[in-house]
Amino acid sequence: MPLLFIVLALLLFVFSSLHKDFGHPLKAQVTDAFAPILATLNTPVQTAAVYVSALTGFAALQTENATLAAENEHLRTWYQAALTLRAENESLHRLLNVHLPPGHRHITARVIADSGSPYAHSFLVLAGRQDGVKKGQAALAAGGVIGRVIETGETTARILLLTDINTRIPVTVETTGDRAILAGANTALPVLTHLPPNSTAAIGDRIVTSGHGGLFPYGLPVGEIIGRDEDGVSVRPYASLDRVDFIRIVDKQDDRTVTDERLP
Repeated sequence: MPLLFIVLALLLFVFSSLHKDFGHPLKAQVTDAFAPILATLNTPVQTAAVYVSALTGFAALQTENATLAAENEHLRTWYQAALTLRAENESLHRLLNVHLPPGHRHITARVIADSGSPYAHSFLVLAGRQDGVKKGQAALAAGGVIGRVIETGETTARILLLTDINTRIPVTVETTGDRAILAGANTALPVLTHLPPNSTAAIGDRIVTSGHGGLFPYGLPVGEIIGRDEDGVSVRPYASLDRVDFIRIVDKQDDRTVTDERLP
């Protein structure tokens, strides 16, 4: 019997080779019969392929997202650094707008966090004796004088601000030439004391350092008079004392002791 099927198969093969149209209807019927079965068997394979492709794409997206997140964080860090540098650069440019008299050396210093002090209005700067900072030197910010050096360490110094009650700085009313002492009052506005009784100093007059005693150079801008009444003469400093990043410490003219400033 097997031999018979083999012979029949060979005959069918030879006959179909000689006659191309032989068996087409039979092939079509067999294909139609088995197509649903093949489709059913192929569905899980196609579904699995779709899932594998989706998982591969998801993994690729996760990797790409992680890379983009890292790059974004890196750019954000550089952006913040650029903003800081720009702010510092602008602060230094404003500071350089305050012109010093010829022949006076200055030291640029960064303001750092205050570690505590008995003075109500003061801060620390990152410059000290090793940089040439000495007690009594004038401190300038953008706009003008903000105070003077009252303490020095090797690498830091403390600046007493104009507004501190311990501040006493010899000044001159530029329009009248009257000499006075600028005194802090632990408020936002220092006051002028020891003005001549007949002084004609008025609101809007410019106040500069007098250079008396040799501690501060003459003519450094301090502020302007914004009020005068029976309680005294109030001065608004040119420098913004609450927004200082860098200062310039101006070397004094000589080392003579200044008695009328009552240095602490």
